[in-house]
Amino acid sequence: MSDSHDKNSNKEFRQLGGDSDWWRSAVVYQIYPRSYLDTTGDGVGDLAGISQKLDYLAELGVDAVWISPFFTSPMKDFGYDVSDYRGIDPMFGSHEDFALLLEKAHSLGIRILIDLVLSHTSDQHEWWQTSKQSRDNEKADWYVWADPKKDGSPPTNWLSIFGGSAWEWDAVRRQYFLHNFLTCQPDLNFHNMDVQDALLDVTRFWLDLGVDGFRLDTANMYFHDAELRDNPPVAEGMVVNGIDPANPYAMQEPKYNISRPETLGFMERFRAVLDEYPAVTSVGELGAVVDMYTTVAAYTEAGKRLHMGYSFDFMTHTYNAPHIRSVVERMQQHIGSGWPCWAFSNHDVERVVSRWGVPCEAATMLTALSTSLAGTACMYQGEELGLPEAEVAFEDLQDPFGIRFWPGYKGRDGCRTPMPWQADESLAGFSSAERSWLPVSEAHLPLAVSEQQSDDSVLQRTRHFLQWRKQQPTLLKGDIHFIDAPEGLLAFVREYEQEKLLCVFQLDGKASRFDTDFSGVVQLNNEFFGSEFFDNDSLGGTCVLPAYGMFFGIITD
Repeated sequence: MSDSHDKNSNKEFRQLGGDSDWWRSAVVYQIYPRSYLDTTGDGVGDLAGISQKLDYLAELGVDAVWISPFFTSPMKDFGYDVSDYRGIDPMFGSHEDFALLLEKAHSLGIRILIDLVLSHTSDQHEWWQTSKQSRDNEKADWYVWADPKKDGSPPTNWLSIFGGSAWEWDAVRRQYFLHNFLTCQPDLNFHNMDVQDALLDVTRFWLDLGVDGFRLDTANMYFHDAELRDNPPVAEGMVVNGIDPANPYAMQEPKYNISRPETLGFMERFRAVLDEYPAVTSVGELGAVVDMYTTVAAYTEAGKRLHMGYSFDFMTHTYNAPHIRSVVERMQQHIGSGWPCWAFSNHDVERVVSRWGVPCEAATMLTALSTSLAGTACMYQGEELGLPEAEVAFEDLQDPFGIRFWPGYKGRDGCRTPMPWQADESLAGFSSAERSWLPVSEAHLPLAVSEQQSDDSVLQRTRHFLQWRKQQPTLLKGDIHFIDAPEGLLAFVREYEQEKLLCVFQLDGKASRFDTDFSGVVQLNNEFFGSEFFDNDSLGGTCVLPAYGMFFGIITD
């Protein structure tokens, strides 16, 4: 876009409150638009559906909404294969619909982040259509092309996350092209500055329209090794973070195909564009890495690159207090001036209550925990309802990842089924169509929004907590340090200015007593969460927590 564009579009809202660091204490709610609410009756959610539910989100207490891709796309990977970065796919609506969504969200004090997929495009993108025609056209070098080895095999041993080689043969150019995902998602060549410039222009386009920031898909996968060196096998004990161990991708150390040092230079260019606009932010998805902590630190160096990094450490099946404490403390040790973003679920992993084997009623405690750690918090649609993973029959699968690896891996459709709004309506109030793009889970109907209006429901307790959290500066801005606690309990202190806040979480289904060294504690939220604090003859105090309960108290001694 030209420099004549208004870089201060939507400036009034962005300067509201004057806090350019609003994102540091934010709760960001991820919406998978295909599955949120359908207003057109085609069985697929849309932008107007998101607009219709913004009052619900404001009442829930979230600060920002991250919307997964709604760009023009052939939908082979459901929007993560972009064919027009400036277009909105007609199934989701129009630019007018998006403008109305922005206007309403901002009127409610909710900021809007959109999902930018910069590492690759769809093979329907006009850039690719030109690039593949010959080796000497104007965009010949916009994608990663390479000659075969002398025996005709691919240039390197690099693997696709979606299975098989990361290289695909093209008979016209008589070369291989790189794809870290599906073969219809060719990787852009970031060594070409024209590619970088074009993508930065896309960034300005959406900022000019008024978005408040971006989630960057596969943010560490932009550059490849220009020397095309083979990846080594993983060393003993090495884990490729964010990759299912059953995937052959986890058998290689992704040393040369991703997380290249040149990517940090592009992030500095990207940040410079964002800094032209007031109070916007960015969060990068940093996956398939061996050292998550130093990677997040490098990508989020304050003032230079991304504002925050998206961690996968809590998206595994490991669930216990030592693990949670270890992850946060290791991040603290390595983060430097950077900033972490915590999440327990997203659109790519099994829903958290199923993955961690806890009942749906534990979901409020999990949300409170993720939003009480020092850092930004993301929550995925349906977490506020305690939705478990949906069972999707093979014949109903849509995810190409799941279809390819079934039955060993069932794919991502189980966390992407439609939101249940009304238990007594067709398709749970998600759509008026006869059939939705993925089936509504019968197991979700008792957990629909319409069924969770009592004060003791997961939804109402989550609303209560998130609204209460907004009034607690120590939870929003405080430092964190952990204290030892019995098995099944996680305890830490958040400290800000002169206030210390004791936070204790019961991670399992047992009621527990926690003896502390603090005799002076002013308990908060007792009437709602059922925890209690008792003095012990001035020698300390005891927290009593119910199953999957939580305790918050101001330390006065």
